Amino acid sequence: MTARLADIAAQAGVSEATVSRVLNGKPGVASTTRESVLAALDVLGYERPVKLRRRSAGLVGLITPELENPIFPALAQVIGQALTRQGYTPVLATQTPGGSTEDELTEMLVDRGVSGIIFVSGLHADTTADMQRYEKLRAQGVPFVLVDGFSPQVQAPFISPDDRAAMQLAVTHLVSLGHTRIGLALGPRRFVPVLRKIEGFVKAVRDQLGLSEQQIESELVQHSLYTLEGGQAAASALMDRGCTAVVCASDMMALGAIRAARQRGLEVPDDVSVVGFDDSPLIAFTDPPLTTVRKPVPAMGQAAVRTLLEEIGGTPAPHSEFVFMPELVVRGSTAAGPLHGSP
Repeated sequence: MTARLADIAAQAGVSEATVSRVLNGKPGVASTTRESVLAALDVLGYERPVKLRRRSAGLVGLITPELENPIFPALAQVIGQALTRQGYTPVLATQTPGGSTEDELTEMLVDRGVSGIIFVSGLHADTTADMQRYEKLRAQGVPFVLVDGFSPQVQAPFISPDDRAAMQLAVTHLVSLGHTRIGLALGPRRFVPVLRKIEGFVKAVRDQLGLSEQQIESELVQHSLYTLEGGQAAASALMDRGCTAVVCASDMMALGAIRAARQRGLEVPDDVSVVGFDDSPLIAFTDPPLTTVRKPVPAMGQAAVRTLLEEIGGTPAPHSEFVFMPELVVRGSTAAGPLHGSP
């Protein structure tokens, strides 16, 4: 032990007594000196005493539903980089069908002593889910932030894109191209972002094309799964009802809509226009390049981290929803609609 103290003291350029004080967690050592001693330990390959190990400025859990939809890795990357810059270590936990549930992943992260958790498109977005799980987490003293979804029952900061405005942008674009029969393909109705998109879509179509709310909901809105196959099925149903343009609630669904059009021998955008949502990586390089409503991923990811770190630091952000504006990115999957409504 004495030999070890001498080595550390020599490496750090301090006395053995000072090294001893640092290793025993005693007060009266300048923070720069303490850092020099700990750095010397690391350089010489000695383990830091348990009580001196930095709780890595902390582990922060990030729970996403899946990674097949490219928007989730894109968001995870922004959040992970922002956490790393602040000295935190991100821990990515992904739900998979038949695999770990959100509750199991949360429990695993809490057991690992995470400093906080960011939930993306989790149960907080599901209007049928029990929100007590989040109050229980709060009671355990774990700070958290919720991305994509909202519940008035949960006391926490929420980060969302403006789903209603997104639909307004898409519909306005398609109407300006002369489309009068526009369909909406989206996921299951129980999710908050889905309900908001329907609201925005119905209002935009009613205001700009004069259709009744009931007619829009029954003829122009089609629920399916948030997958390529789901988009294909939903778009197919909407085309059966004479839609010449389809707005999709994700880029993956939009790729399915393009496939559905081609299976009917229709050209995108000459016969059918398709608009996606997210502006996922690589979506500009599809055939045709996809017109989409860009989700403000960098701004949302950075806001989620900033808000969580405020919660961790004991200066909580207001328990409200921070809403970020999307933007329309026009590419090659939309064009002028047929002159006489339905084909």
